[in-house]
Amino acid sequence: MSELLKLDRISLAYDTPEGLNPVVQHLSLELEEGCIGCLLGASGCGKTTVLRAIAGFEPLRAGSISLGRTMLSGSGCQVEPENRHVGMMFQDYALFPHLSVEKNIGFGLRKWDKQRRRDRVRELLSLTGLEESGHRYPHELSGGQQQRVALARALAPEPELLLLDEPFSNLDVDTRERLAFEVRDILKKTGHTALLVTHNQAEAFAIADRIGIMRNGDIAQWDTPYNLHHKPASAFVSDFIKREALMAQRAQAYLRGEAG
Repeated sequence: MSELLKLDRISLAYDTPEGLNPVVQHLSLELEEGCIGCLLGASGCGKTTVLRAIAGFEPLRAGSISLGRTMLSGSGCQVEPENRHVGMMFQDYALFPHLSVEKNIGFGLRKWDKQRRRDRVRELLSLTGLEESGHRYPHELSGGQQQRVALARALAPEPELLLLDEPFSNLDVDTRERLAFEVRDILKKTGHTALLVTHNQAEAFAIADRIGIMRNGDIAQWDTPYNLHHKPASAFVSDFIKREALMAQRAQAYLRGEAG
C-alpha cells in the first residue's frame, strides 16, 4: 500500500491575550491508503486540533500536510477546505433537522446530475443499513442511526480521506464499541482511508489499524494496536494503556452491577 496522508513536523498554536499558546509541536505521522488511523489521548492533548488542521480549518505554524502528491498546508500553501477532497464527520453529527435522511446524505452532491446523485444516495443507504429510513428525519432516528447518516453523508462525495471527530461520544456505552466495529466494516468495504480522534481506548482498538498515543501536543507512539499493548515504546505509553484498560473494566463492572 502507498502512503496517502503525511504530516511532517507540524506545529499549531493559538493567539491569546497572554501570548502564543502552543497546542501541537513537531508532530509527524504517515497513514497508508486504505488504512484507518486514530489519535488517542485525553482532552486538551491536541488531537482535535490536528484533525482540524488536516481539514483546513486551522493554519500551521510550521511543518506541512500532504495528501498523496498534493501539499495541503505548509511553505506558504493553504488549500481551502472545500478543495482538499477530505470528508469530515463531526462529533454532534451536524445533520440538517429539516431535511430527510436521503437529502442529508445527498447534500454535498448538489453539483452532480440527478440520476448520479440518486444512485449514490441509494448505494449509501444500502451500505449503512438505512434502506427503509431514507424518507425519515433525524429526530425520528436513534443515535446509532443518526451516526450512520452522518457517516454516509461524509462518504457521499467520495473523499480521498475521511476524518472523524469523536464519532461515538454521543452514544451510550453499550452501543459505542458495536458501532465502532460497524464503521470499520463499512470503511473496509469501501476502501476508504480514515483518521479519527477519540479519548476512548476501546473505540480506538475496535476500529483502527494504527493508533497514535498523544501526549502534550505530540505522538508518544504511532503503532499497531498489538504493538502498543505488547511493545510499548515508553513507560508513559505502557501506563496509559493499562490505566485506560482498567478504567474500561471498572465501567463495565459498574454497568453490570446496575443491571442486576
